Amino acid sequence: MNRTTTRFTPIDPDLYATAFQLLDPAPEPDVPAAPVAPAPAVLTVAPAVHQPGPVEKTLTDALAFLDTRGWAKHRLIHPEGARCSIGALRAAAGTRNAAYRDAGNLLLDEARRQHGKQWDAIPTWNDSHTGPQVRSVWEAAIQRAHHLNI
Repeated sequence: MNRTTTRFTPIDPDLYATAFQLLDPAPEPDVPAAPVAPAPAVLTVAPAVHQPGPVEKTLTDALAFLDTRGWAKHRLIHPEGARCSIGALRAAAGTRNAAYRDAGNLLLDEARRQHGKQWDAIPTWNDSHTGPQVRSVWEAAIQRAHHLNI
């Protein structure tokens, strides 16, 4: 029998260890990460939400009352629930407070601007005009209260 001599190239004994480390690396030691500069904050400004003042709210609520329950002439409260302008103001304000008084004064002032200076009270002005004329005064008074922020 002849012996065959083989000449194997010697291998690096750490070769397999290195290969396995590349395939399945050991966890890296906990090294604190370098501080990251914070991203610049993006501030968005929400649109301003209008908060109606007490006079504007009283006028708006009163007009909404007229829109839902109906508008009346010659009586404070109609048997079916409709009201005149002063009745709607009373319903919206709940009590005869400062907002009620100021809303009434603003409404009467706007009535005088649109329909003449002769009106001395809301009921007489209300009873002497049509629904669209009365509504126009209400809307203008609400706009004035809004612009005056009251």
